[in-house]
Amino acid sequence: MNREDFPLLKEEIIYFDNGATSLKPKCVIDKMVDYYTNYPANAHRGDYDLSYKVDQEYEEVRELVKDFIHADALEEIVFTSGTTESLNMIVNGFFEPILEEGDEVLITTSEHASNVLPWFRLANKKGIQVNYIPLDSNYYLTIDNLKKTVTKNTKVISIAGVTNVIGDIRPIKDICKFAHENNIFVVVDGAQMVPHMHVDVKDLDVDFLAFSAHKMCGPTGVGVLYGKKELLEHLEPTVLGGGMNEAFDSPQEIYYKELPTRLEAGTRNIAGVIGFGEAIKYLNKIGMDHIHKYELSLRQYLIDKLIPIKHIDIINIESDSGIVTFNVVNVFSQDVAYYLNKYNICVRAGNHCAKILKSSVGVNNTVRVSLYFYNTYEEIDNLIELLSDYGKIVKEMI
Repeated sequence: MNREDFPLLKEEIIYFDNGATSLKPKCVIDKMVDYYTNYPANAHRGDYDLSYKVDQEYEEVRELVKDFIHADALEEIVFTSGTTESLNMIVNGFFEPILEEGDEVLITTSEHASNVLPWFRLANKKGIQVNYIPLDSNYYLTIDNLKKTVTKNTKVISIAGVTNVIGDIRPIKDICKFAHENNIFVVVDGAQMVPHMHVDVKDLDVDFLAFSAHKMCGPTGVGVLYGKKELLEHLEPTVLGGGMNEAFDSPQEIYYKELPTRLEAGTRNIAGVIGFGEAIKYLNKIGMDHIHKYELSLRQYLIDKLIPIKHIDIINIESDSGIVTFNVVNVFSQDVAYYLNKYNICVRAGNHCAKILKSSVGVNNTVRVSLYFYNTYEEIDNLIELLSDYGKIVKEMI
């Protein structure tokens, strides 16, 4: 689907590492080159035509993001460097001032490092408790397990919308409903969710959502922090500097600008934001529901081909996203990746930044195939042919 739009796919490369980052269509690349070539001024700084054009382009993207995730207001969309920075801002700027010793934050063992380490640091700093919601036999998070785990001390539930190893789609709407009935905040890591399916933050009722442009056909170095406006009003800026303040006459007289500007200190990745806007337009033309449906079809095709191969151990057979995680019996995952690379097939191998998942799954490292809409059934056939020959895999490892 739309393969002609991606320059890299003109080469003999099969790209199955979309969970790490997606490929970029030419329209996104051209849009960024246009900025650097024709109006490479700063945003919200100059009183001249070039700068005004930058302001228009930059803020148009904020509108596009707002509509893409169905937020209520432009003030709820904050541009960051990516999901990692967004989650750190949420933890350090909003929750650090309000959480107290003994307060509980619930996560799962299948969370990405970006949704674990900031909470661990806050636990060491303020004495909060970080505990885990048990996963079921498929390594899924269920609403029943969540309800059993919540205590009177639970103040935050911080989870991925779609996990990056297991690929399960969490019941975010049900979780938010239950959480809010019990005065609990919900933070959603949307890095693997927003690029692959329709997301409506108002319908889900999430308090905070973080995601990255580079996983959805956009450039690296750009992300979004979404928060309900009434909550963002209380998020303390974690970076101070130019552009985010009204005045500072003394340590006691510091005045910040309104949302979202006060959370975007310094010069942002302007070209990246503008390119991100083009990526959103591109995805909108294809349709997120169409993308999700096609990915599930590709995934089922891959699973059906993998199951008969006796030396393949599939970790997440029943998952409902475009992520398939497996191992080749008695072969190190990185060795499998190196083997496939000889035939121009790109996969991810390792722990995928989910380093505490091993306590639930029982294995440290896996091979991950993460699909996107420009992948094909023929590419999967090529992968299966290479994985089917165990003798060839072992021989080429020597």
